[in-house]
Amino acid sequence: MHVHKRGVPPGGGGEIELRCPVVRRLSSVDLIDEGKVKRVRGVAFAARVAPHVANRMVETARGVLNDFLPDVWVYTDHSKGDKGGRSPGFGMTVVAESTTGAMLCVELSGGAQVLPEEVGQSAARLLCEEVQSGGYVDSAHQPLALLLMALGPEDVSRLRIGRISQYTIEWLQLMRDFLGVTMHIRPDPESSSLVVTCRGIGFSNVARRAI
Repeated sequence: MHVHKRGVPPGGGGEIELRCPVVRRLSSVDLIDEGKVKRVRGVAFAARVAPHVANRMVETARGVLNDFLPDVWVYTDHSKGDKGGRSPGFGMTVVAESTTGAMLCVELSGGAQVLPEEVGQSAARLLCEEVQSGGYVDSAHQPLALLLMALGPEDVSRLRIGRISQYTIEWLQLMRDFLGVTMHIRPDPESSSLVVTCRGIGFSNVARRAI
């Protein structure tokens, strides 16, 4: 994925290019062992504002995260002119990577009436909350992970998640109504996380390349 333009509210104007291989069938997953967080990576961007805005977000976020682990690195990305979208603004994305490959992500953006320090501090604290909740994916990406499980082969898939979001609850209802897939959710007595299990429908991509 390549980011050509940054876009923030209200005007937007962001542009990305995503290339991925064609996948005919998905595989079942067994993502239960969330591991321990080994490092945090991220990017702080500033579009059509002063470059030091991104640095202020990074310093504040590191002030929170470095209390828990030393391996924290957040890059800065400053966009101006046409590459800065249609509105001025800034934001931050931080990702906690675990020893087993789990990734927990938080994204926040700011604009008028919001200080860069507030965005950096809030992003870092929200990431800590995601880590504390546990799980192999963060709350924002739960629906995508569960959808891929439902579309997988006619085999059992398992996924550990943290706190379940309201959007995920509605998404589970939609998958039950449209795909006929019911997710089985059980709490883990040894932690505050949940284990989600389902049997896929064996969806196959029958699309052919156009000539």
